[in-house]
Amino acid sequence: MAIKGCLSVTKYFLFVFNLLFFILGGVLLCFGLWILFDRGSFATMIGSSVPTLKVWSYVFSGVGILTMLLGFLGCLGSLKEIKCLLGFYFAFLLLLFSAQITIGVLVYTQRNSLSTRLGTIVESVIKDYGLYANQTDLEEGWDFAQEKMQCCGWYTPDDWMKNQKIQNTSVSLYPCSCRNVSAFHTNSSANSSTEFPEAKAGFCTTGAREKWPVYQTGCMNTLQAFLLNNSITIVGVCIGIALLEFLQFLGHVLVLILEKKLTRSSSDDILFFPVSSLS
Repeated sequence: MAIKGCLSVTKYFLFVFNLLFFILGGVLLCFGLWILFDRGSFATMIGSSVPTLKVWSYVFSGVGILTMLLGFLGCLGSLKEIKCLLGFYFAFLLLLFSAQITIGVLVYTQRNSLSTRLGTIVESVIKDYGLYANQTDLEEGWDFAQEKMQCCGWYTPDDWMKNQKIQNTSVSLYPCSCRNVSAFHTNSSANSSTEFPEAKAGFCTTGAREKWPVYQTGCMNTLQAFLLNNSITIVGVCIGIALLEFLQFLGHVLVLILEKKLTRSSSDDILFFPVSSLS
């Protein structure tokens, strides 16, 4: 009787674990889709410019779908005790465990090369910014980064002096996404010029090139910290899910052991009953 009660409690705990697993899979899927389709975020810029990261966004989406499927199979298998589903569950569990450990290791070890590659991309974006009639995805992503992180250029705002459009115009231009609102209001030169206060993309004009009303720090350190923090977060999520998978594995093994003991106990009772009745 004690074994049967322990078995029931274990099954419902496994159901809760698998439900949580299903939710985590949905989070991973949303994260991968966010990188792929949210054109307004800096993560999109990284994903569209670094092919390996874009591949990893597909990997995250795939792992998310697989995790949701695993959670569904685990919930159904633990409640209905369908051995076929439990077999698929164990196979998917081992596959997913290996994939997540691999993702965590690769994301953490590749963060430095990604940062170096990103610097080269940003310098190219700054140089060619504004040459086309319509903004590219990279330009939109860089505008988003400068505005939200309150920085300008990669190393310093002077990086924008390499921009071809700024070099080839007689009007003093600066990137609108770099604009420091406080500097705009206090800089007398900026106040006397033609400005577009609501603009967050493209170029704005100012009276003096040496007095751009922009943020005075480059974006390199901020973005490197962004990559480091997010890589640590991704690794932490992968490790957390892997530990949850390990607990699920132990739980299902415990269920199988308890079911085997319960079956053996029931068989012993059946065998013992005729003997006692004869006496």
